[in-house]
Amino acid sequence: MRTRLIGLTGGIGSGKSTVAAILRELGAEVLEADRIARQVVEPGQPAFAEIVAEFGSSVVGPDGKLDRKRLAERVFADPDALATINRITHPRIGTETGRLLADASAREVPLVVYEVPLLVENGLQEGMDAVIVVDVPPEMQVARALARGGITEEEIRQRMAAQTDRAGRAAVADYTIDNSRSLAETRLQTEAAWNDLIAGGPKKRKSLRLSPVIR
Repeated sequence: MRTRLIGLTGGIGSGKSTVAAILRELGAEVLEADRIARQVVEPGQPAFAEIVAEFGSSVVGPDGKLDRKRLAERVFADPDALATINRITHPRIGTETGRLLADASAREVPLVVYEVPLLVENGLQEGMDAVIVVDVPPEMQVARALARGGITEEEIRQRMAAQTDRAGRAAVADYTIDNSRSLAETRLQTEAAWNDLIAGGPKKRKSLRLSPVIR
């Protein structure tokens, strides 16, 4: 049995993690690109040394790990710096993701959900059996990201500018989940997508924008 890979994406503050948590409850095995990205830049890893060599010791925090906030402030304000970080980290993230997928396949896991913010930006949709896009209006993205704390509005808008816009994500979506309403409505949409995937959909089928109306 071939393990099917489902991409899960959305802009900053859209609620990808909320949808991922629901999918996990429903029985999906979820891989988080952000978690993998943190692992590959731990002290002692080759990517850590390369990043410090490129950006200097100022991006290392008191605990000896990367100061992710300080690094983000630099790279999201500088396209060249962002390209450098991507060049260093993306191949390692891809290798580790491949290892985890091979393990899931060996265990005959039917569906693996890959939660990845930059799915469209990196062209990963081509390797997916389906893509779920979590969508909210831009101002709601800003409000929710601000509510999480640890980031300014300017930084949020910089990250939004570095990401594919809503139309770009919609163009690759097999399922679009409107996460601008209640958690109950998001859950219903996520369950509908999950049930359709379990039944065999899509690959290569007309995109479906799921209704947020409660049954």
